[in-house]
Amino acid sequence: MIALDLFSGAGGMSLGAEQAGIKILAAVENDPHACQTFRHNFPHVEILETDICAFSPPALPSQDSIIFGGPPCQGFSTSNQKTRNKDNPKNWMFSEFFRVVEEASPEWVVFENVKGLLETERGFFFTLISEKLKKLGYSFQFNTLNAKDFGVPQVRNRLFVVGNRNGKSFIFPKVKTTKVVTVKDAIWDLPHINNGADISWLPYSKRHPSAYANLLRGKMQKSPNNIVTRSAPHIIERYKYVPQGGNWENIPEDMMSNYHDRTRCHTGIYHRLCWSKPSVVLGNFRKNMLIHPSEHRGLSVREAARLQSFPDNFEFCGSIGFQQQQVSNSVPPFLAQAVFSAILCG
Repeated sequence: MIALDLFSGAGGMSLGAEQAGIKILAAVENDPHACQTFRHNFPHVEILETDICAFSPPALPSQDSIIFGGPPCQGFSTSNQKTRNKDNPKNWMFSEFFRVVEEASPEWVVFENVKGLLETERGFFFTLISEKLKKLGYSFQFNTLNAKDFGVPQVRNRLFVVGNRNGKSFIFPKVKTTKVVTVKDAIWDLPHINNGADISWLPYSKRHPSAYANLLRGKMQKSPNNIVTRSAPHIIERYKYVPQGGNWENIPEDMMSNYHDRTRCHTGIYHRLCWSKPSVVLGNFRKNMLIHPSEHRGLSVREAARLQSFPDNFEFCGSIGFQQQQVSNSVPPFLAQAVFSAILCG
């Protein structure tokens, strides 16, 4: 099966598709830093660095072809209450996704987004998507999958809409395992680093890796992206008050005086991860200031990549801020792989 990846970002869905056995014909992304990462990790795939509105797709075979992607989702996120409406132009980028589908006529379509899309404007956008798929001749199924149910050490819910225009049925993958992968399983063996660490490639620590870590390490002797945002001293002092599983509520009020109303902080702000549980959703892990389980610092890019199920040979490019954004925006490859494998095995 061959595929086009739209709104590819750094390539989380493409990686999952390849892991399932799908050949990526081309990818489309307009962010130059994400394109740099994609080119670096998929040298065999053509990446078109362009606005999706300017993209004209090639004709695809009537069978064994697929278009997949996740249009910008910040406007549909339940954490965004300011522009979660019809007036946000980014909420309409899904129309370009379906324009390409209409022009290329793939056999399969996989549309990915946050589950908040189902609720935004009382389901207005999801209704439009459903009607468009029907108009184009696709039967479809939709479901919200949690990444932790498919071997990813992170609680991350994503909406998948899977359509086929040849009458083939699709059954969503069942929960892969009841034994969740924990933060400790994911990052215990990674290098010991400090606040502001800026050396990318480092050897692993001497801590024994879990089966999950061994899977992502492969034959690597070192891992890239072991870099951390340098937090200011007063931020580090705040970290010291937060226990595993705690958040901003554990920080003394007089230390949070720069917040106009700290009670309006999201629960994910200043959240310290627990060794014994999967991570909370990463989102923008730097902006939320997620805290390492036992060290008074933020997460490294590599630690976040492990929590997203990226293998250690997948190197993120650009400045630290762009790397963090690429990791945060990605679909966990293990989750994507489960969906694509269900298509191939159907």
